[in-house]
Amino acid sequence: MQPDDFTHPRTASRAALLAAMFASALAVAACGGGHDDAPAGSPPSSSAPSPAPAPSPAPAPAPSPSPAPAPAPSPSPAPAPAPSPAPSPAPAPSPAPAPAPSPAPAPAPAPGPVPDTGATPDLGPNVLVFDPSTPQATLQAKVDAVFATQQTNQFGTERYALAFKPGTYKVNVNVGFYTQVLGLGASPDDVTINGRTQVDAAWFNGNATQNFWRGAENLSVAPQNGESLLWAVAQAAPFRRMHVKGSMTLDPGGGWSSGGFIADSKIDGNTGSGSQQQWMSRNAQFGSWSGGVWNMVFVGSDNAPAGDAWPNPPHTTVAQTPSVREKPFLTVGSDGRYAVVVPAVRSNSHGVSWLNNNAPASQTVPIADFYVAKPADSTATLNAALAGGKHLLFTPGVYHLKETLKVTKANTVVLGLGLATLIPDGGVTAMQVADVDGVKIAGLLFDAGTANSPSLLEVGTANGTADHAANPSSLHDLFFRVGGAGPGKADTSLVIHSRQVLGDHFWIWRADHGDGVGWTVNTTRNGLVVNGADVTLYGLFVEHFHEYQTVWNGNGGKLFFYQSEIPYDVPNQAAWMNGGANGYASYKLGSQVTSHQATGLGIYCFFQTNPQVKLGSAIESPTAAGVKFTRMATVSLGGKGEITHVINNRGDTVKDGANNAYLAQ
Repeated sequence: MQPDDFTHPRTASRAALLAAMFASALAVAACGGGHDDAPAGSPPSSSAPSPAPAPSPAPAPAPSPSPAPAPAPSPSPAPAPAPSPAPSPAPAPSPAPAPAPSPAPAPAPAPGPVPDTGATPDLGPNVLVFDPSTPQATLQAKVDAVFATQQTNQFGTERYALAFKPGTYKVNVNVGFYTQVLGLGASPDDVTINGRTQVDAAWFNGNATQNFWRGAENLSVAPQNGESLLWAVAQAAPFRRMHVKGSMTLDPGGGWSSGGFIADSKIDGNTGSGSQQQWMSRNAQFGSWSGGVWNMVFVGSDNAPAGDAWPNPPHTTVAQTPSVREKPFLTVGSDGRYAVVVPAVRSNSHGVSWLNNNAPASQTVPIADFYVAKPADSTATLNAALAGGKHLLFTPGVYHLKETLKVTKANTVVLGLGLATLIPDGGVTAMQVADVDGVKIAGLLFDAGTANSPSLLEVGTANGTADHAANPSSLHDLFFRVGGAGPGKADTSLVIHSRQVLGDHFWIWRADHGDGVGWTVNTTRNGLVVNGADVTLYGLFVEHFHEYQTVWNGNGGKLFFYQSEIPYDVPNQAAWMNGGANGYASYKLGSQVTSHQATGLGIYCFFQTNPQVKLGSAIESPTAAGVKFTRMATVSLGGKGEITHVINNRGDTVKDGANNAYLAQ
């Protein structure tokens, strides 16, 4: 049982958090019964353009004790502020609200090519490019200055990318909000940092549950003096295509943490998850792994922990990754030419892609084939570039879109640097992708505008039937936000219509704190709607939407790892009824679905506005023979509210005094 003064980890003092961590006990639940469900609600309609006939000129083929050692308590720092319905972090200053949309600049002419392939592209003032000749003091001063700006800048508008050309560097890089650290080599081992590339939680009194929106990729880090690389993060903080020449720690030394995602990375030593509530690892290679709280999932990862004792420890291990494309990444050659490498799809894979000749075929797309976007560019300019066959590279910044970005050509690459952020103005959909082959969208934050949008990103067209099995579209490190930086509204954040889409790491978030937050303020319906058949997703995080968090209507879907929180701010039960049922399930599988696989699901409630609110079942699904949900966990955080069952009226109740339930099915 949690102590009476328990508050959610995103707002609690460290002392209360530690008390909660050591007070609760794991409970393994299993019981029978079930029922068939009504079909899911209708998703927003799509107005995406029809596929263009011509191909792109640049085609691209409070945790409970577990077997893992619990972190040792440390002296409590000054307490964080008391919780409220829309808590704000401390001791950071109040987050800056998103700026009001500024008038659109005059339309620019259709873009011509960027400088020739041998030239260095203009990546804007917020991409800091370093080479080994940079004096160490200069390098350290520059990365420290970025961190000083970004350490507490949770809802600010600044965005940065710290890019390292191939070579060796002695530097300590602290990674703050909206900061991406990336190597520019062909392999992670082409760039080595002797020192730290780390995320701590000092700004929030050792609580890492708000360490969002940052990342590191495509470099190696050699921790010094016996230190472990610290990556104490929450959601939307990918650690991708990395090599840690030592050990790694995922929690902030005893405080709460709620991540997280590792992919295509090698950690030579032990990876200690500590207080991490949940974690997704895909195609990683570990020296060893220790720890686990509620839901730790390993897919295609070498030397991952065995999963045969679930839920104690709560490890789910899948030997092979069925089908995945690694995220496209920016490189610079020895001749100084920039390009984007687009990996091919791998099937039934395990381990990292860049070791032992394990790399799949890839295409190298010269930077001249990209339109390099800046925040001042008009939407008309960006659409003209796309229509003309250019790929898009978004440099760091906030982009206000007066109209929908339309990706109509097959094999288009849209890549963001430094958490580039797209805000739709006037209630438009930020981006629509036609039902074409091989589109890659990566590294972007979609932030809802003040006028309600039917969706933020749509992939494919409604009722599209094109088969993309030979060349699927893929989505990587895509994050969605409604509220927090200001009042935002969107019916649905992400809609996937196309078949065979591969999704690799999403955080889809209706804000529970920040600016413009409230039950009738940052209004929504669903986080994710999947209508396409044979869609595969890895690492899906969806939180706080008003109705179903996830609606999956397509057959043949596969999901590996799910983390979801029900909305905190439900005012009362009457305001949150689904017909005669209490509340909306987090995960809703359409009643017409006959084949679906999902494993490693954790669904939590924290009804802080009204702890009397109940949710009937965390998951609702038809009972067809081809539908399989395995390894499900529900948690009542601090006992605030109730989830009566895990799936289809099966599984134990979680509530005050009985905080955890597990169902293997």
